[in-house]
Amino acid sequence: MKNGMKETFQQYLSERGLKSTLQRNIILDTFLHIDRHVRVDDLCLILRAEHRNMGHATVYRTLKLFVESGIARELRFGDGFTRYEPVTEGKQHDHLVCNVCDNITEFKTGAIEQLKDEIVRSHGFQVDTLKLELRGVCRQCIRQ
Repeated sequence: MKNGMKETFQQYLSERGLKSTLQRNIILDTFLHIDRHVRVDDLCLILRAEHRNMGHATVYRTLKLFVESGIARELRFGDGFTRYEPVTEGKQHDHLVCNVCDNITEFKTGAIEQLKDEIVRSHGFQVDTLKLELRGVCRQCIRQ
């Protein structure tokens, strides 16, 4: 799957006459190996651990290219930060967002998919995007 995303991105760059640079490839490899929703600042910190000269603007612009190419999506959870995650086909998921620590937990349940299908069918509606975000307090913050 990750190779497919790399190929999609390379094709996107080629079709637009953009270069496949070493920095873009490093950012892509790092982004695809992160197991969470990532902010630009967080990705910069991770990248700079091994590539000290990686610029914030370069990371930001490259993430925007990922979104434009369809391999990533932007997520906004109402806290003023934009986060990014790889687009994974067949992996529809939703989010639990903690109002205390801003932790984001992904979850998936067939019940939501079934309910969506029932609603869509009864209204004759074609869904492009489904986004469910539940906000509250996570288990760790409740314990504290």
